[in-house]
Amino acid sequence: MTHEVISTPQAPAAIGPYAQGRAAGNLIFLSGQIGIEPTSGKLVNGGTGPQAHQVFENIRSLAIAAELSLAAVVKLAVFLVDLEDYSQVNEIMRAYFQAPYPARSAVAVAALPLGARIEVEAILAR
Repeated sequence: MTHEVISTPQAPAAIGPYAQGRAAGNLIFLSGQIGIEPTSGKLVNGGTGPQAHQVFENIRSLAIAAELSLAAVVKLAVFLVDLEDYSQVNEIMRAYFQAPYPARSAVAVAALPLGARIEVEAILAR
């Protein structure tokens, strides 16, 4: 089985020793995305809502780099600094995903890189 690297300048470059994404067989594993705007390399301002929109735009860009769309997302793992943002993230997700929705987990964490409020990793299927 080959392990293809998924990469695009339309999503933030990795800020550590990891790939933006990897394909293994028919599955694509995307590294956790925070609300970094790819061209500036900076975290978007405004808190969880704007960061969540940027996160899903970054995931969409990586899906496109894998010649897929957000409809191919089968699993999301959502990490939130504050679970009070859970319902807001649900509303934002409805703008990016349609039924049947991806499987998902959501957990609270103490902190995220660069002071982000949300991080999301995704698994897509070809």
